[in-house]
Amino acid sequence: MKNIRNFCIIAHIDHGKSTLADRLLDFTGSVTEREKQDQLLDNMDLERERGITIKSHAIQMDYVYEGEEYTLNLIDTPGHVDFSYEVSRSIAACEGALLIVDAAQSIQAQTISNLYLALENDLEIIPVLNKVDLPSANPEEVTDDIVDLLGCDPEDVIPASGKTGFGVDNILKAIIERVPAPQGDPNAPLKALIFDSVYNSYRGVETYFRVIDGSIKKNQQIKFMATAKQYGADEIGTLKLSQVVKKEIKTGDVGYLITGIKAAKEVKVGDTITDFANPTAKRIEGFEDVKPMVFAGIYPVDTEDYEELRNSMEKLQLNDASLVFQPESSAALGFGFRCGFLGMLHMEIIQERLEREFDMTVITTVPNVSYHAYTNKEPDEVIIVNNPSDLPDPSKLSRVEEPYIKASIITKADFVGQVMSLCIDKRGQIVNQTYLTPERVELIFEMPLAEIVFDFYDRLKTVSKGYASFDYHPIGMKESKLVRVDMLLNGNSVDALSALLHADNAYSVGKRICEKLKELIPRQQFDIPIQAAIGAKIIARETVKALRKDVTAKCYGGDISRKRKLLEKQKKGKKRMRQVGNVEIPQQAFMAVLKLND
Repeated sequence: MKNIRNFCIIAHIDHGKSTLADRLLDFTGSVTEREKQDQLLDNMDLERERGITIKSHAIQMDYVYEGEEYTLNLIDTPGHVDFSYEVSRSIAACEGALLIVDAAQSIQAQTISNLYLALENDLEIIPVLNKVDLPSANPEEVTDDIVDLLGCDPEDVIPASGKTGFGVDNILKAIIERVPAPQGDPNAPLKALIFDSVYNSYRGVETYFRVIDGSIKKNQQIKFMATAKQYGADEIGTLKLSQVVKKEIKTGDVGYLITGIKAAKEVKVGDTITDFANPTAKRIEGFEDVKPMVFAGIYPVDTEDYEELRNSMEKLQLNDASLVFQPESSAALGFGFRCGFLGMLHMEIIQERLEREFDMTVITTVPNVSYHAYTNKEPDEVIIVNNPSDLPDPSKLSRVEEPYIKASIITKADFVGQVMSLCIDKRGQIVNQTYLTPERVELIFEMPLAEIVFDFYDRLKTVSKGYASFDYHPIGMKESKLVRVDMLLNGNSVDALSALLHADNAYSVGKRICEKLKELIPRQQFDIPIQAAIGAKIIARETVKALRKDVTAKCYGGDISRKRKLLEKQKKGKKRMRQVGNVEIPQQAFMAVLKLND
């Protein structure tokens, strides 16, 4: 056990985690020349295309140091703020973390937030200064920043380059010397933490775990403590580049387990595995359920695909434990699911994975957050509003509370003005402003989560020319003046387009949605009024004009009353048609509402 090291890699998005992981695998000889490729651990097409890590990946390396053989378990983690749930699970399975900072970009918001996650779990932090070979790198300055942040010595910061492989030997040396060996009792009953799971269509659910106490043997009868179900360990092994079957996995090591489980719901990430006959007395503490931030409806384009969509979502949930969903129905779109996501990028990734991996074409409704509504009848009764249609009638409402976040934005000093005005537009209040260096400023805002759901991140990148980095965490609920804006097409409310907005913004947003829909809804034989309404009050209106047939073409000459008669007849027909006419809403219309500012 003293020769095992479990560590993860944490960093801001794009600071070179996956490339450095490639170099570690090369250096320890874990991959052959044939298997080598860039971003080796990112095995999803989407990850490779976008150059981001979406899932954490675990791999085991063997390394000989000073004549002793060491087993190193590496867990590569995502860097984007939306996937911090993945990061928290990886951290729970480790004793040490490589904190990677880009020598050209210095410390960014996500670096700090992931660092705090690691410190809360008492991990040994090894700071690595990556990309020192870049012409734009500032190694001395960024080293000082790291020393200020961590309070370590400048000698502790390891300069490295993921591209050339410089410094990789020093990193491995630091992992072996600085990261503590796992603590645990090999003779105690089995206790293991599930930190990830993957769905294999041939073998069912593959569970990734880290043994805390005891050991797990092939064919042992085991129990999952959260669901209290019993299984046989059909196959266990360690995670090299491909899976290596083993007879036993001992205390402190990381491995995979196949039990033939077919149902996704039975494996809960963060659960404890124990021996069925001799269970451990205490579960592993400190694991919390995921809290979704953004809610949106996902509906199949064809209503008949509802069951297929459900199966696809369940399989996706296995690979991505932070996806939460429940069935709902909509008058406009039929049956679908109300889904909870960690953020907008997470929502986009899920939608794309449904299309690629499961061939499901889906319609996504306007995303919103979860509100608390209090009624006049019982002032203490809370109604949780995930969908605008759940909001009670305004006459019965006493107040509505919305979730607030504390946002930390790190930007160059030149862009402070633009960033501030963007946040104030979004109803933010500045709490603190600190100059980390004369060039870099950290701004702390308190703002409503609903305001950052739509297009905040894109606009922040635009006003700061891509320099600002952003991170946030929830701070609770605050009272707010919210109204429900309904969109009416031809007098019928389209529930999938309704939104809960702040009273001050309702008019302008309603007007913009009407204008956007006017461009996208195809013309019919009759006029289509598009209206935005708050309760019974119409606040904005646009009209899609009818396609007209020239019925007076056959009237040449003669009295005007003959033309008038034909036009009146046409008018009556159009009126009748409008009463029974159905307006089809194209899929782009639902998506366009998300991109109102473009």
